[in-house]
Amino acid sequence: MRTAIYWFRNDLRLADNPALTDACAQAAALVLLYVVPESERRATQWGFERAGAHRRYFRDEALTGLAHALSLLGRELLIASGDAVDTITRLACAIGTVDVFCEAIAAPEELAECAALRAAGLEVRERWQSSLIEPRDLPFAIAAMPRVFTKFREAVERAAGVPQPPWPRPPSLPNGVPTSLTRKVPAQTPMLLPGAASFPFTKPEFHGSEQAALAHIARYFDSSAPQHYKQTRDALCGVSYSTKFSPWLAVGAVSPRTVFAALKVHESRVGANDSTYWIWFELLWRDFFRFASLQHGVRLFSAAGLSDLPPPRHDAAAFRQWCIGDTGQAFVDAGMRELAATGYLSNRLRQLVASYLVHELDCDWRAGAAWFESRLIDFDIYSNQGNWLYLAGRGADPRGGRRFNPDKQAATYDPDGAYRALWSAWPGQP
Repeated sequence: MRTAIYWFRNDLRLADNPALTDACAQAAALVLLYVVPESERRATQWGFERAGAHRRYFRDEALTGLAHALSLLGRELLIASGDAVDTITRLACAIGTVDVFCEAIAAPEELAECAALRAAGLEVRERWQSSLIEPRDLPFAIAAMPRVFTKFREAVERAAGVPQPPWPRPPSLPNGVPTSLTRKVPAQTPMLLPGAASFPFTKPEFHGSEQAALAHIARYFDSSAPQHYKQTRDALCGVSYSTKFSPWLAVGAVSPRTVFAALKVHESRVGANDSTYWIWFELLWRDFFRFASLQHGVRLFSAAGLSDLPPPRHDAAAFRQWCIGDTGQAFVDAGMRELAATGYLSNRLRQLVASYLVHELDCDWRAGAAWFESRLIDFDIYSNQGNWLYLAGRGADPRGGRRFNPDKQAATYDPDGAYRALWSAWPGQP
């Protein structure tokens, strides 16, 4: 093979990127490409853009970091905007290749892209690389995977499955070839985040790049925070109550295997406990939703999900009030205003606001999932879809849905009202 295209998707990193390593090993010349999807600025069926400003900003930071890392190796990242299938097809024709390497993503639109490229005559070599555990290392076939997370986790732990170690960076990168594409990272409009932002991505230490991600992982596991994670993880404010790995994992600036390897080093140095186990536990949840997508496919994107329930009802006016944090329920509104202002929200508040939309406002869970997709800097198609189905009783929850009492939640997690007071003063935005 003489020339190939490496198409970066949700894997904006060099370390532990097996698909990129494969491309480097097999191609004599390699064009490195990212396509900013034109669809991200289009309105969804619910009336707002697919990817909001915070999410785009963080993704573009990750692109900036990747472009810089490649430049240090003497290579350039080509960044195009538009339709990925059209862009890659035209590029392949221009440089005289049919070979495309990329990460495998088991979601309908991403699968359709690869199918369309193959239909256009290209050889697409996808590699699964976003989970902690390799599918082939599971103690069951994907088709036979338990539907409930607890059974999934217990089977994995009984089998003593150990994640594969992270791959190193490719030892070298093949030369590029001349193209007419513009090599330009999207220009970023300066963004001001509230001082109380729990993930202040405009600060250098929370930049979207792989370099910042690896530095954060090192700082986190060099601290005592992992030893107390289970006790702090339900807090609402601050940069240290949770691991804060999710934004970097979402854009692929770091892999879960890199996180796990750092966790094991931490445990070997200072000891394992319930809190360090809980980090593994939540990485397994992330894997569970990925494998569920492999198992169930488009069913996870249907109105019923995995259930036999009728299509959900929807109140457009109530949904609008929920989006801007104006429902009249102070704890829910505070969470929605934090999300609007920062692109981030604690796991506790995510569960609460989702439950409130579905069970109290009687709205379509798919509208809520789309709002999270638009607003969250750590949007992940698998976890977002899986969690919303879980809360709505249309997914993996054996109890048939999770309904949270917002007053009880506020009394437990915001007893002094400090969180509500903080974000009630911040205006919600559409």
